[in-house]
Amino acid sequence: MTPASATHDHGAKASWVVTLCWIAVILDGFDLVVLGALIPTMTGSAAPFMTGGEATFISTIGLVGMTLGALSIGVATDRFGRRHSLIWAVAAFSLLTALCGLAQTPNQLALFRFLAGVGLGGCLPTAIAMVTEFSRGKAGRASTTVMTGYHVGAVATALLALVLLPITGWRGMFIAGAIPGFVLVPLMLRHLAESPAYLLAQGRRSEAEGVARAHGIVLAEPVVGAPKASIRTLFAPDMLRTTVAIWITSFMGLLLVYALNSWLPALMVAADYGLERGLWLLLLLNLGAVCGLLVAGQVGDRIGLKRAAVIWFAAGAVLLAFLSWKMPVSLLYPAVFLTGCLVFSAQVLVYAYTAAHYPAGVRATAIGMSAGVGRLGAIAGPLIGGTLVSMGIGHPWGFYVFALVGLIGTLAMSMTAGRAR
Repeated sequence: MTPASATHDHGAKASWVVTLCWIAVILDGFDLVVLGALIPTMTGSAAPFMTGGEATFISTIGLVGMTLGALSIGVATDRFGRRHSLIWAVAAFSLLTALCGLAQTPNQLALFRFLAGVGLGGCLPTAIAMVTEFSRGKAGRASTTVMTGYHVGAVATALLALVLLPITGWRGMFIAGAIPGFVLVPLMLRHLAESPAYLLAQGRRSEAEGVARAHGIVLAEPVVGAPKASIRTLFAPDMLRTTVAIWITSFMGLLLVYALNSWLPALMVAADYGLERGLWLLLLLNLGAVCGLLVAGQVGDRIGLKRAAVIWFAAGAVLLAFLSWKMPVSLLYPAVFLTGCLVFSAQVLVYAYTAAHYPAGVRATAIGMSAGVGRLGAIAGPLIGGTLVSMGIGHPWGFYVFALVGLIGTLAMSMTAGRAR
């Protein structure tokens, strides 16, 4: 095999890892918006499946499941392997999402959403840990590219609902969301490699060398006395400050992501832009997120992930404050697009920094804990947005509050140690 053909083969194998992880994250994006898209139908006057209060509980319990999944499965991936953990997570949440479409009572739906959330919560940290290891020195670009799947899934689900809901009703949407997972699992079994760092940590050197050689990556030797997968390790003296700072930043980052995705249309209605325009602005916000992620990873790899995250949070805070001003539509559209570019990709830069900063032995644990604490922000964000809207002060005060959240994220990220690339 010539050097050129060997390089091509290595790139193809590594691309399988990135692609499979990207599709898994798309399914996470589906979960982000599917229930919100279905609630009007499921609580409608024609044939209501549940009440508004039950819908709120089911939405929240799903996020609680994702929080628990991120907190627990991140540790499991470092203990039992990235490959098996990701495959089992995808298989579990796909099956449970299908069961959501078969639920006969709101209580059954709540149980299935909670359990599906556990699998979904473990998917994200595992996928980021995988692509970081197989990125061949481009951790920022790989992480942010994979995370475009999150917003591709959100946009695709909104468009799918427009087509599918009139034909199949809400049950068909859940079934449709489960089908890609059933297709993905066999592909993962065939093409998804195990983490060389995990294999090396387990004493399986020959397997680790084979995977590294096949994918064209450098096998990092384990450091003598390197930490094992443990939450306690994240609080070691040399990691404590960064761990706390990352957790605060993740909380603020996901608070913004979920608050804006949940309440941007209502905030725009409060500003007299109208409901239809508010929905288009929500779509524009997520399209901006996809574009922002493609740029953020490249910038992070050039100037350092920490510096890029600080800049992104700070600029996002400024734009959020700017949106409090009632402006012409010609200025509003680009402002919302840029807000999506900056605010949503800022959180992903935090994940990329976390993956690059922590040792391989605790990488997925660190990302999982960051995502888990962030999910608490994901629960708080919609509650804050809903409270402000219900008080009649969603605009402009909602944007002032979110700008303050972005500022806190900026300050917290600046307190992390080092300049991970």
